[in-house]
Amino acid sequence: MAHGPRWTGIARVILRIRREAPANARPSAWGLPVPGGRAARPIARSTACQTCRVPASRPLVHTLEGRHVALTPLGEGDFPELRAAIGRPEVFAGGFSGGPSGLPADDAAFEAFARASYTPAADAIPFAVRLRGGPDDGALVGASKLGDLDLPNESAHIGWTGFDPRVWGTAVNPEVKLLMLGLAFDHGFGRVKLQADAVNARSRSAIAKLGATFEGIHRRAMRRPDGTWRDTAVYAIVVDEWPAVRAGLEARLAAWGDRPVTLGEVLGAEGGEA
Repeated sequence: MAHGPRWTGIARVILRIRREAPANARPSAWGLPVPGGRAARPIARSTACQTCRVPASRPLVHTLEGRHVALTPLGEGDFPELRAAIGRPEVFAGGFSGGPSGLPADDAAFEAFARASYTPAADAIPFAVRLRGGPDDGALVGASKLGDLDLPNESAHIGWTGFDPRVWGTAVNPEVKLLMLGLAFDHGFGRVKLQADAVNARSRSAIAKLGATFEGIHRRAMRRPDGTWRDTAVYAIVVDEWPAVRAGLEARLAAWGDRPVTLGEVLGAEGGEA
């Protein structure tokens, strides 16, 4: 293909630049040498992704305090209280931790379940959920875990979440998620996964209400305690979505107001995720 006089002139300029460049010049992004051995800086592009600037790091284990709940590091000393809170048929009925067949039969079985689910690790930070304020101040009402911490890929998983049915539909779940999501995104994570048994309509509704995006079903993903196979519904929140999700959670808490959460009647549908 023939080029006109204009392109011929441009080609001559490029050849002259290359011939006159110092020996130690390195090519720029356009293939032209840059004197002094320094390559031209690429054009800066704006981005809303904070993790492009802040590498993910494992959060230090500490207590997270909100208006209605405190998330304290979960240890084996909390297991008896945790069993009283979530070791209930209605918690496991919807699909939490394998569904009804996963409900531990006694103290020893629950201890084994809790140790398997909530032992701290390099990639896992479990929390006990305790009420703040009111007549039930300090009561343990559930547990959750920031797990599957993948620092190179800036991803994490909030799950293994179970609550006492007496706090379903209260300010507990939105504030727990506000605190844990904030912990993850403040430490440079770019994606937080949430998931539930595909048949667990209660938990899936609660996750969707957070503003998480449904990403699909992982079929035959996990064997349940009764030998059947679970399909897992997967959701996620990425860092660019976090401001909107945070605003939604804050609005839900504002609607609840300052009244403390008490261990009263079951109000709604927010049981557990895994």
